[in-house]
Amino acid sequence: MKLRIFTEPQQGATYDDLLAVARAAERLGFDAFFRSDHYQRIGPGDPGPGSTDAWITLAGLARETSTIRLGTLVSPATFRLPGPLAISVAQVDQMSGGRVELGFGTGWFDAEHTAYGIPFPPVGERFHRFEEQLEIVTGLWTAEKTYNFEGSYYRLVDSPALPKPAQRPRPPLIIGGTGARRTPRLVAAYADEYNVPFRTVEETGAAYDRVRAATAEAGRSVVLSAAQTTVVGRDEAEVRRRAEAIGEDPARLRDGGLCGTPAEVVEKIGAFGELGAERIYLQILDLADTEHLELIAAEVLPHV
Repeated sequence: MKLRIFTEPQQGATYDDLLAVARAAERLGFDAFFRSDHYQRIGPGDPGPGSTDAWITLAGLARETSTIRLGTLVSPATFRLPGPLAISVAQVDQMSGGRVELGFGTGWFDAEHTAYGIPFPPVGERFHRFEEQLEIVTGLWTAEKTYNFEGSYYRLVDSPALPKPAQRPRPPLIIGGTGARRTPRLVAAYADEYNVPFRTVEETGAAYDRVRAATAEAGRSVVLSAAQTTVVGRDEAEVRRRAEAIGEDPARLRDGGLCGTPAEVVEKIGAFGELGAERIYLQILDLADTEHLELIAAEVLPHV
């Protein structure tokens, strides 16, 4: 099992905050540093300095780290046109020496679209646009010559399909969510990894089964992963302190996240492993608490 650090900068974090966490994660031996891709705080509370742009952040981190993998969970298809997105990710992949992964989704948070003038079509259209973007982005990365595409929403004519990413044939593509029909079909067609975010072990297992059926029918297999809000403490007092620092109740997090002592968290990660998960994204919300990462690295990472 590989453990990845997953941050939510829209809740209020600067680039320097993210750099400190990414460097700590690299030093401590975590597999990857991921960030969300949002432009506005989700839920009430102090927005702090506001959000940062995901791919600008990852470009900076690509030059200021050396081994840890980097990516988004997930970039909305509503934020960027597919051609420029393919260029941005390919360039950051080059800048990192081939360490980038693209988590990609339809977009869901309507308030940030309204706040920054980003069109937010109905859900059906968002899925259709997302599917066309999946084909375009992967097509641009893998095209050997010029690339053309004619769809309902996008048209590309004689694209040079450059620059190419460092990873060949392309960077890994992650699709998440728990949709029963469209998501498994898109995972089977395009993804290298399927992620189930913030669900119980039982719900995650059911989602994995749907994707396994779809990928088997397509003659493919994908890496399975899960994302979980994470709070680890040496004792109950430390668990409660860390949970309260992010506005969470420890009892609720024990049911719906990774919460407790290192032994408790190792056991629950094992339950996801029994379902076939190979990667767990640890959602870390208090980015100032670097001792939290130290504890997880020392007492959880060696046992999974």
